[in-house]
Amino acid sequence: MNSIVFAFPKDIEFARKISEGLNCEIGEIESRRFPDGETYVRVLSDVKGKEAIVVCSLDHPDEKLIWLFFLCSVLKDLGSTKLVLVAPYLAYMRQDKRFHPGEAVSSEYIGKFLSDFIDEIITIDPHLHRRNSLSEIYSVPGKALHCTPLISDWIHKNVSNPILIGPDAESSQWVSSVAQPDRIPYIILEKIRMGDLDVKVSLPDKSKYSGEQPILIDDIVSSGKTLIETIKGLKLLGLKPPICIAVHGIFAGDSYQEILNAGVFDLVTTNTISHSTNKIDVSPIILESLRKRN
Repeated sequence: MNSIVFAFPKDIEFARKISEGLNCEIGEIESRRFPDGETYVRVLSDVKGKEAIVVCSLDHPDEKLIWLFFLCSVLKDLGSTKLVLVAPYLAYMRQDKRFHPGEAVSSEYIGKFLSDFIDEIITIDPHLHRRNSLSEIYSVPGKALHCTPLISDWIHKNVSNPILIGPDAESSQWVSSVAQPDRIPYIILEKIRMGDLDVKVSLPDKSKYSGEQPILIDDIVSSGKTLIETIKGLKLLGLKPPICIAVHGIFAGDSYQEILNAGVFDLVTTNTISHSTNKIDVSPIILESLRKRN
C-alpha cells in the first residue's frame, strides 16, 4: 500500500522512525494557532489515493484533539484512502466508568469521537484496567501493542540482581509480564489513594530484599505521587535507591524534578511520550504491526 506519514510537531522524530522503517515519505503540514486560540491546518503534500499514517501521541490531549480532527478531515477531503492513527500514548483511558453520579465517562466519549474520523488505531499499552480490549471503546479496528518485552530486555542488559516492585494492584499486569522472561522476583504493594495528590503505599519486608536492586514499574507516571511515596518508603527501609521505569512518562507539573529529588538511582521511560528519560524505543513494535497488515 502507498503510504505517507504525518506527525504532530512534537512527534516528528517518532514519525521519522516510522517513515524510514516503511520506506515512505513524511507529509508536509502547515499549522498554527490564531491569536484567538483557533487552530489552522493545511496539508501541502499530495495524499490522493494514499494511506495516511498520522503519528500523534495524546499526552496533553486537549491541545491536540482539534488539530487531529482537522488534519484527518482534510486528508479525507483531499482523497486519502485510509487514515491510521498511531497514538503511542492514548489519553482519557483511566476514566472508564462513572465513579460518582453525573461524571462523564471520558474514555467512551473520546473513543466515539476519534472513531468518527479515523479508520484504524494503533497504540502502546493503553490503560485497559476494567476493559478487555480497545474494541469495547473504539468502533474502528484497533491494536493495543505491549512493550513489556522491551522493558525486560532493557533490565536484562542494564541491571544486575533486580527485584521488581509494583506500587499498586493495577501495576501487577505490567510487573508480572516484565518479570516472566528472566524469572525476576517481584512484589506488588498496596496503594491507598486519599485524593488526586495524596497517596499512601504499603512497604515490603526489608530483610528479604536488602541485597537486590529495586526497580519500580508502572504504566503511567503523571503526578508521580505514588512513585514518590514508594521511593521515600524504600529509603526509610534502607534499601538501595530504586530504578523507576514507566511506559508512559507524562510528568505533570513539577513531578519529574520531585521524583528525582525523592532519591531515585535512575528514571527510565519509553518514547511513547517524548522526554529526556526516554531510553526504551517502542517504534520497532509499531513498525512490525504496520508491516503485518500488508
